[in-house]
Amino acid sequence: MTATKAAYSMRARNPDVLSCIANLSNDQVFTPPEFANEMLDRLTGAWAAANNGANIWADSTVTFLDPFTKSGVFLREITKRLVDGLIDEIPDLQDRVDHILTKQVFGIGITEITALLARRSLYCSKNANGKNSIAQSFDRPDGNIWFERSEHTWLGGTDWVYTADSGGKQIKRFTNGKCKFCGAPQILFDRDTGLEAHASPFIHTDDVQSRISELFGADMQFDVVVGNPPYQMTGGGGGTNDSSIYHLFVEQAKSLEPRFLSMVIPSRWMAGGRGPGLAEFRSEFLADPRVRTLVDFENAKDAFPTVGIGGGVCYFLWDRDNPGPCQSEYRRGGAVIGPSERALNEFETFVRDPRGVEILKKVLAFDEKRFESLVSGDTPFGLATNFTGYKEGVAPGHGAVRIYANKGTKRLTGSMPRSTIRKNAHLIDSWKLFLPVAGSGREREKSGVDIVLGPPLHGEPGSVCTQTYLVAGPLASEAEVESVESYLRTRLVRFLISLRKPAQHVFRGMYRWVPVQEWDREWTDEAVYEKYGITESEREHIESFIKPMNGGKALSE
Repeated sequence: MTATKAAYSMRARNPDVLSCIANLSNDQVFTPPEFANEMLDRLTGAWAAANNGANIWADSTVTFLDPFTKSGVFLREITKRLVDGLIDEIPDLQDRVDHILTKQVFGIGITEITALLARRSLYCSKNANGKNSIAQSFDRPDGNIWFERSEHTWLGGTDWVYTADSGGKQIKRFTNGKCKFCGAPQILFDRDTGLEAHASPFIHTDDVQSRISELFGADMQFDVVVGNPPYQMTGGGGGTNDSSIYHLFVEQAKSLEPRFLSMVIPSRWMAGGRGPGLAEFRSEFLADPRVRTLVDFENAKDAFPTVGIGGGVCYFLWDRDNPGPCQSEYRRGGAVIGPSERALNEFETFVRDPRGVEILKKVLAFDEKRFESLVSGDTPFGLATNFTGYKEGVAPGHGAVRIYANKGTKRLTGSMPRSTIRKNAHLIDSWKLFLPVAGSGREREKSGVDIVLGPPLHGEPGSVCTQTYLVAGPLASEAEVESVESYLRTRLVRFLISLRKPAQHVFRGMYRWVPVQEWDREWTDEAVYEKYGITESEREHIESFIKPMNGGKALSE
């Protein structure tokens, strides 16, 4: 391999193949080169600030790890910067490339395919020691991008089948456990070796530092860990593949104790998200003074133009040796708010837009009872969304109750036996308001404004609902129902809900910052603004986010 070939391989291409890959629809979210370079630019500044102005790309001793590499874009862009930065220290191009690729840049593949893709991106060959590789010093085809199939570790199974071990001896094999590392359901991911297990080696270990040492050398300590981890379990069915796992990669990366850590992850963790340990992760992350930069994109398409990620995405920069306040930046609809110095753990969830913080403080200063106390948990009467044990379109008779349900997007009513209800039976004979769990979210991504809540239904005495709704109640009369409904239509209330709403659905905890009122009047925007001292500029800000709702009564059957 000649220096001329190495030079050609490191040149920018138009179009960049990794930009094209990032634009493909896939269950892996590939990082566009432009976005990777933005993150690396932040790293450049942070390194200089911590090292008396030193240039990280001119330091031949700094080591980098992407522990969940996909397209190899981070490793490639790091290498390109090092090739330019080390020209004075290592003048010969081929020597410089060999040093960088063998001593400074490392990766762990997510799957066999992504490992091959990353090797082609970095070495210009699927084999690091191949004839077309720009590196000349590797004696193994993997180079420094490692992949080996890992397996889940199943625990807690109660169902089993009889099978045979490798020696032909009959054994009992459990089938319904969960992985102790990532929580993956065994029934979906206990697969034949010919299928991808989706068990990342980086998080499927009790001792990641020892694992890293086995892969790359006993004394390996990385200065920088950077990348874009898997966000959720993939390859399953139904709702199980929505279980978040990105936080597990963040926690594991921290345990390596690099000098700097930078990762891009969904923003859902800020106020919610689905997956084991997310609440603990949120609490620890917000309280960690080593998180020095947080850049939050409300619309994920501003970062990944062809990928829809409900709730947006963010990236952070974690500085092990320099704790302090976080510089937070919020991007919405082309506008950049910040950076501003913020305490991330001012509230138990993170308020993404700093302009909303003062509005929230004004409301919370009244120290009123929270509307959350009136709202039921998920599946208020124990009836799943797909419950069918009712007679559609039939009025309830003796011993029956009216049920409000959905079939697809169509709202239905029917009759079902009262005796079936075992949960929240005290709410059956009261007035109440049925609050749709499905709010809005995509609308805000498209237009920048949101309605937040779907239209509620009046729940008369003798009525129940499926999991499609939550219940606000008990309420004393239909007049109280109408008062609550008018209150939820106000923009300030829906703005307060939106501060805790990471994606489309609206659950009980998202009503926590909404105060309870007297339900003896019709509430209007003006009345709520006046009560809480919302200024004209604050009103304009709220109304730039929140669309007006229909002023009429709630939809009812």
